[in-house]
Amino acid sequence: MSDPSVSATPASVLAVIFDWAGTVIDFGCMAPVVAFRAAFAEAGLEISEAEAREPMGAAKREHIVQILAMSEVQRRWKAQFGAASTEASVDDLYERFLRIDARSTTEHSDLIPGALDAIAALRAKGAKIGSTTGYPREIMERILPLAAAQGYAPDSCVTVSDVARGRPWPDMVQASAAEMGVANPIACVVVDDSPTGLEAARAAGMWAVGVSASGNEVGLPLDAWIALDDGQRVERLKTAALRLQGSGAHFVVETIADLPAMIVAIEARIAAGERP
Repeated sequence: MSDPSVSATPASVLAVIFDWAGTVIDFGCMAPVVAFRAAFAEAGLEISEAEAREPMGAAKREHIVQILAMSEVQRRWKAQFGAASTEASVDDLYERFLRIDARSTTEHSDLIPGALDAIAALRAKGAKIGSTTGYPREIMERILPLAAAQGYAPDSCVTVSDVARGRPWPDMVQASAAEMGVANPIACVVVDDSPTGLEAARAAGMWAVGVSASGNEVGLPLDAWIALDDGQRVERLKTAALRLQGSGAHFVVETIADLPAMIVAIEARIAAGERP
């Protein structure tokens, strides 16, 4: 009998690979933002929330490199410290980030509403559940048991520490699919709130679903999102969707709760002969 995971024309989605913060846990992708800002402040330089969010999806050390590469941040750094930032600056900030984020992730680890029902629906269809993250393994060792205690335990968890290249390279999603025994990228869906995560999905030849409301592009914790009026929500969702679509999303959902319907739509496209 042939293995459906390597079929040239899969009949259904065999694997769904999720990002973590902003996608399955941590509505608003708050933990890394809090940690980046606190790490810079502790080192003696304030950065804005927008500056902290801009490189989201990258490996966390690379995220710091990209923040420091922003012209305005580098200008303030030179004014504050009398010289440009160096590799030693990055090392120091990354060490601070890891220490602070170990606490921040525990404070922002709640599952996004509807996550368990959506994942249960995917499993009922026979899909395996993978995950990837820009967090290093040492941070995920703290997050995994917190998620498991709430009922979420993916079949695969690949961190940026486990591969040669982080997002937007496809290494993590490819490694996750391989761990789950799904060789055909056409049968894989990547769900991510960051542009680089969607770029990684497209580079791997997989379906890409962007997450808007709960993710980094809107960037609000659940209570602040709920407090917005309808017009404010529509405007923020529109802006987020445009950026996610511009990064390669085949579909955009507000939260993971909306995903099962998108899987049906993707399977219809596969049946029609379409490819990612």
